[in-house]
Amino acid sequence: RFGRPGVECYCQHESGAAVIQLQFLINEGALVSALSDDSIHLWNLRQKRPAVLHSLKFSKERITFCHLPFQSKWLYIGTERGNIHLVNVESFTLSGYTIMWNKIYVAILLWDLKSKRADYRYTYDEAIHSVAWHHEGKQFICSHSDGTLTIWNIKSPAKPAQTITPHGKQPKDGKKPEPCKPILKVEYKTTRAGDPFMIFSGGLSYDTVGRRPCLTVMHGKSTAVLEMDYSIVDFLTLCETPYPNDFQEPYAVVVLLEKDLVVIDLAQNGYPIFENPYPMMIHESPVTCCEYLADCPVDLIPALYSVGSRQKRQGYSKKEWPISGGNWGLGTQSYPEIIITGHADGSVKFWDASAIMLQVLYKLKTAKVFEKVRCKEEKPSTEIVDEDPFAIQLMSWCPESRMLCVAGVSAHVIIYRFSKQEITTEVLLEVRLQYELNDLESPEGGGDQTPGTSPSPQTTAPQTHTSTSSNSSDGIRDNIPCLKVRSSPLKQSSGYQVELVVQLVWVSGEPPQQISSLAINSCYGLVVFGNSNGLAVVDYLQKTVLLNLGIMELYSSNDPYQRQLRSPRKSRQPSGGLICIQTSTSEDRCKSPTSVGALPFCVFLSTVLLSVCPPRGSIPQDNRDNSFSRSRSSSVTSIDKEAREAVTSFHFCETYNRKADGGLTSSLWVGTSLGTVLAISLSMPPGGEQRLLQPVIVSPCGTLVRLKGSILRMAFLDSTGSLLPSAFEPWYEPNAPANGEERDKVRKRRPVSVSPSTSQELNENQYAVVCSEKQAKVISLPSQTCVFKHNITETSFVLRADVVQMNAGICLACFCANGHIMTLSLPGLRPLLDVNYLPLTDMRIARTFCFTNLGQALYLISPTEIQRITYSQEVCENLQETLGELFTPVETPEAPNRGFFKGLFGGGAQSLDREDLFGESGAGKAPRSLAQHIPGPGGIEGMKGAASGIVGDLARARIALDERGQKLSDVEERTAAMMASADSFSKHAHEMMLKCKDKKWYQF
Repeated sequence: RFGRPGVECYCQHESGAAVIQLQFLINEGALVSALSDDSIHLWNLRQKRPAVLHSLKFSKERITFCHLPFQSKWLYIGTERGNIHLVNVESFTLSGYTIMWNKIYVAILLWDLKSKRADYRYTYDEAIHSVAWHHEGKQFICSHSDGTLTIWNIKSPAKPAQTITPHGKQPKDGKKPEPCKPILKVEYKTTRAGDPFMIFSGGLSYDTVGRRPCLTVMHGKSTAVLEMDYSIVDFLTLCETPYPNDFQEPYAVVVLLEKDLVVIDLAQNGYPIFENPYPMMIHESPVTCCEYLADCPVDLIPALYSVGSRQKRQGYSKKEWPISGGNWGLGTQSYPEIIITGHADGSVKFWDASAIMLQVLYKLKTAKVFEKVRCKEEKPSTEIVDEDPFAIQLMSWCPESRMLCVAGVSAHVIIYRFSKQEITTEVLLEVRLQYELNDLESPEGGGDQTPGTSPSPQTTAPQTHTSTSSNSSDGIRDNIPCLKVRSSPLKQSSGYQVELVVQLVWVSGEPPQQISSLAINSCYGLVVFGNSNGLAVVDYLQKTVLLNLGIMELYSSNDPYQRQLRSPRKSRQPSGGLICIQTSTSEDRCKSPTSVGALPFCVFLSTVLLSVCPPRGSIPQDNRDNSFSRSRSSSVTSIDKEAREAVTSFHFCETYNRKADGGLTSSLWVGTSLGTVLAISLSMPPGGEQRLLQPVIVSPCGTLVRLKGSILRMAFLDSTGSLLPSAFEPWYEPNAPANGEERDKVRKRRPVSVSPSTSQELNENQYAVVCSEKQAKVISLPSQTCVFKHNITETSFVLRADVVQMNAGICLACFCANGHIMTLSLPGLRPLLDVNYLPLTDMRIARTFCFTNLGQALYLISPTEIQRITYSQEVCENLQETLGELFTPVETPEAPNRGFFKGLFGGGAQSLDREDLFGESGAGKAPRSLAQHIPGPGGIEGMKGAASGIVGDLARARIALDERGQKLSDVEERTAAMMASADSFSKHAHEMMLKCKDKKWYQF
């Protein structure tokens, strides 16, 4: 249910049956719903949490339609047998009165309720889909299956007064127009000053193949056809008066589509639509991943809203949104919340989740970076997915610097930088760098050689190519990315702008593996991603690749798993391992990957493209799973399983990588699917201009800790147990003028502070928190000793784990596949909460579930519905005040004047006492076997919900006081009027007495 912008409510029937119709009790705070299981329910909307008060379950007849007249307490229920039953909406009981005309084979029947007989019968050749009355009650209009509209006079049932085929071609010889598609619904609305409106859906000609669904508005001589993006489910005309016997004066049409809600302004020329304030855009494309961030920087939402407002289409109605029911909640969150959703079409949407209802802030289309495929014949053979090649799989976002990194299913990574100014990038060029190895030996020929001690590469001159694709002589796809980056200038509007594009490439006819982990750090200017083959570290500031290693090379000689190396294939061209894009390489800075595990990929810059070809044989043939289909068992020890160990998580930090370290080191911690945590040391150059000139030196440090199951999350605490956030760089305008103030701002890394006194007492400086699918450990640094350990689950596995900030401290929140949500204290790992919430029934839940700060979480309950939950007692206590009011009583407009002469001479229909006609005294009781009455649970629970909350009590007391004062004022006014009337009567009586006291009877 939607009201004014910001008022939203979600309700669900326990049966789960489809809702076929809704009927409001206008201005009474109630709603009747009819379901496909032949049940009707009465909802109470006078409380913040609507609940069912009564239900009726029909057992012998199927419900097809319901109708509730304005200010009537009798609900008409039509069934498939042609019968109409009546229900008293106050007691929700069936009346003994039934309109039974199932044996009368007519199309339309005008029924006299009092005499219980049919006055007129109207027949037509074509099937009828809908009927609408003229407000005077003398005419009605019907829509038919052949695309025609017929207007009937009620006293002329022989033939229609007028027949219209709005979209049919009129033959010149005067014959009947060609039949069109059925008109599914029509509404007939009148105006005082002009012609009536006839609004209908469907009715298009059959020769309009491929045309989108349309709504037609006929007003006078004009006919407007309004195309919709999705199929029309239903529509409703909004009018100035609720009385059906008065001029309706329509001003808008609400159209419910399969994936959207559209409101059309009838008062303006061209019938523009209103700008929709509801979060219906989430239905545009299926959500493939999402992130939830609470307590973000306060300037982030205004910045996203500012650039997002420029994306809005022009031509909206200038009027305010016409749906204005309900009131906002009095309590709101004091901190900003943002939800980011990645979609199957490659779009990324940012939502303001600070209130109960979502509001879209900004939309980013990542597919604009790549060439468009116009038809299936032009679809490249290099794509590794049949549908949605641009679908977003992973996202990494730094809210402080506003840097965004996304990974797609086509093994591509795009890095975005936020800017408030528009730019246009130049035409993309390609530079392919190849590195030739001096001696590339097969493991059979040189078994003593270790991957980490292979000869250094010799750099050859860069070769420029005009295409990123290259095929060998035998037609095998080789060194080809899955998608083709645009070569034409790309205009990038304000918002997120492409900084760098990275693509994994085909090698010897084998497609690249999908990316399983991703992380970005704005302070270091680095992006890291990995899959089942290895990882790559990219410097997006210098546009260079720092590291491209297989997982076994990270272990070096300390590999705990004795894996057999795969024999590389014979090369058809010089092999290459990527280390860095510098003409003078340093052996200490980066070592060459050999024949095992390196990632083949291309790096697309805003001006150049760097394509690197790795050694052959680096990709296993049989591993094409995505990151969520891997085995979850921690007991699998096969050689093939170990040989395909995947990178599952990253964490940038400033910590101690070795036991002997005396100070903090910029580091990257890597978690794998076999439960191993490895460290990579980062030697960062000085800031400022030197950061762009001097290289970043990376060096693996070996294994730190091992756990059961795949590594999911890593975090760091200081010696007092407080969370240490990753270092970040504050946002600055990247496209500012050279002499602007933004360029003069000094960008500083956020310091990581450690309390010296506490550190000296504890002899430790940091704690590392590592969580896997099975257990969690807290490691003391730099000694690398395990101080706390907790086995989270033995029979299941953890799907998502996050270290979150609560008001009372920090904790580790976990969601398991068996449905349990658990929280553990940090650093002690004591269980705080264990609730059996939701078992894993769909991989969508595993892919989208995420925790955030202050005790909240989020997941996709269906392809188009986001479910937000909380495990915080404080949020639960304030939730009632956050909810809005659905029902706000308004003054009912005055009923239309019947007219003096109509009332005097009895013109028009006479009023009918339906209570005497339909009540138990007049119609008797309905058969008990027809429907079963079921009391709803909403009575007592609804009262409890409405009675909770101090603010609610005060509001209700204020309303009651106002109502009492208004009633007392009305009583006082009526008393004064009665006293004045009594004085006037007494005066007139006294005058009459004085005038007539001396007269005789014959004088009168």
